[in-house]
Amino acid sequence: MSKELVDSGIDWLGEIPRDWKLERIGNIFEQRNEKVSDYDYKPLSVTKKGVVKQLETAAKSNDHTNRKKVGVNDFVINSRSDRKMSSGVSPLEGSVSLINIVLHGDEKRITPSFTKYLLKNYGFAEEFYRWGTGIVEDLWSTNFSRMKKILIPIPGTYEQQIIANFLDGKTAKIDSIVESTKLSIEELYKYKQSLITEAVTKGVNRNVKLKDSGIKFINEVPFNWSVVPFKRVATVKSNLVNPKNYKDFLQVSPESIEKNTGKLLECKTVEETGIESNNHRFFKGQIIYSKIRPKLNKVTIAPFDGLCSADMYPIETTINSTFLMYYMLSNVFVEQSTLNNNRVKMPKINKEELGRIYTVIPSAEEQKQIVEYLDEQCNHINKIIGSKEQLILEMENYKKSLIYEYVTGKKEVM
Repeated sequence: MSKELVDSGIDWLGEIPRDWKLERIGNIFEQRNEKVSDYDYKPLSVTKKGVVKQLETAAKSNDHTNRKKVGVNDFVINSRSDRKMSSGVSPLEGSVSLINIVLHGDEKRITPSFTKYLLKNYGFAEEFYRWGTGIVEDLWSTNFSRMKKILIPIPGTYEQQIIANFLDGKTAKIDSIVESTKLSIEELYKYKQSLITEAVTKGVNRNVKLKDSGIKFINEVPFNWSVVPFKRVATVKSNLVNPKNYKDFLQVSPESIEKNTGKLLECKTVEETGIESNNHRFFKGQIIYSKIRPKLNKVTIAPFDGLCSADMYPIETTINSTFLMYYMLSNVFVEQSTLNNNRVKMPKINKEELGRIYTVIPSAEEQKQIVEYLDEQCNHINKIIGSKEQLILEMENYKKSLIYEYVTGKKEVM
């Protein structure tokens, strides 16, 4: 028989079982505020996937002694609102930066396995940051003196364990589906890039006679194609302007272009971005290419006139611009663009290096054929990727809903 539900009087909780208690966090958890050194306690990162060994990409401080101690089964949460859902029960002993709140629960009243789901669900995350303070909403932070006042639902520890065990099984299945779907998407992206590489270096006629290009990255090409330096067919059109004179123009930054796809993401106006440094003015139909971190391969064709970051090149070409964009998305282009970047922290490709990249040039008619072929093939692959991404979104939303429904008692493990 399902339990009787009553209104908790708390917006983020809604109804909870009548026999569950409402407790303030400060009555169930103690703050662990012990300062330690990461020489003595290994540094940890607090991520959306939980508490893990410090990531290579994490910002690192030279002050090794100014950190918070974390014990096994402590709950850790990043206090900043722009790090929403960065939290979890730690499986490790270690240390974290001071921006995090570290809590140790009374295990006679709340189990770590239940805490893992109760305090790391989307409903609680929203409530946690609602208690935050600050001038700008996306940089609010919530300190423990406010966090400890938040009311949370507490069933008996036996029921907590039943709920946690049930959610462990369910979420493991969901995570497995999501992970396998992500892997299949990665394979599709690799396949698409290999398809592009094959088409722009060999063409679409499989019976054509080939010749050695003399270039190790390219190998054989059709006998009537040429291989020339990039600067022979394309020109970087530097055109730096003061953005204050172009407030209504859309602005493109490296973050505006999806890596390896040629897809332009949502852009904001110059006024909305608040940029002040000079930007290049570009024109519709030009190729926009990010010169920083060329391995990410961020290139697109401008669908409008606008401004782009000085970390990007507006490019004009004497050949089919869509063909050239596809060539710039190919493995042979990326391999050449990253030749000198292995030991650089923030790699860039300068105009001279870009101009020296070997570029394969078919006839104008063949360029058109290749573009039509790749448009059709890539659109088909993109649709499959889109459906898989939609599946991931649906599974992740289902997981959020599932956890929330059970840790608030709206659904009962039968």
